[in-house]
Amino acid sequence: MTDTPTPTAAVRKQPFHDRLLAETSAERSALLSIPIIQEALSGRIRREDYLSFLTEAFHHVRHTVPLLMACGARLPARLEWLRTAVAEYIEEEVGHHEWILDDLAASGANRDASAASTPAEATELMVAYAYDTIARRNPVGFFGMVLVLEGTSVALATRAAETIEASLGLPRNAFSYLRSHGDLDIEHTGFFERLMNQLDDPDDQAAVIHAAKRFYKLYGDVFRGLRAATPALAVAA
Repeated sequence: MTDTPTPTAAVRKQPFHDRLLAETSAERSALLSIPIIQEALSGRIRREDYLSFLTEAFHHVRHTVPLLMACGARLPARLEWLRTAVAEYIEEEVGHHEWILDDLAASGANRDASAASTPAEATELMVAYAYDTIARRNPVGFFGMVLVLEGTSVALATRAAETIEASLGLPRNAFSYLRSHGDLDIEHTGFFERLMNQLDDPDDQAAVIHAAKRFYKLYGDVFRGLRAATPALAVAA
């Protein structure tokens, strides 16, 4: 009879965060390859493109705190440690939608008109899916959206801000959202990784992976539709 080999320390269970990245890599690559994103990184976009991006960012970022609050409220008692983390996220995210309105104004858009505008269909659907995930499915799935938005910021935000600023000649104070989130989300990624590696329930893990795949598609649709949106360009006299 042959003895079953004993697993060594080198053969350990893959941390969930690593598996999450691996299982969503195709969706992440599809998002990052969207033409308008590549054009932004090479400085080949118009001011209207940037204003459209900021406007749609406002329409989803203003839901970040309400979504976090809804998620925290629906987490079960066994995930009290995650509710504490949600409270930390809330403290970090309060008021960020106002930064975007400031950037819009600095870029030549009408601040009030931008705030009063209607989100594009893709943005509205992404936000609605986030609320639905929390209310109807597993609230832990909301962290799939966190992965997508923060991961995309880390990959793109600071680089995009530098190239867009140089190519469009906009003032530096028109990029507070991109620059701050590129840096801030780098800090968040380590925190997020630790949280995900604490998730040990298979259903919770499956919910995050499922939601992340959906959010990569939904967020990609926001970028794919930017040139169909009409930003509030008029500046009050």
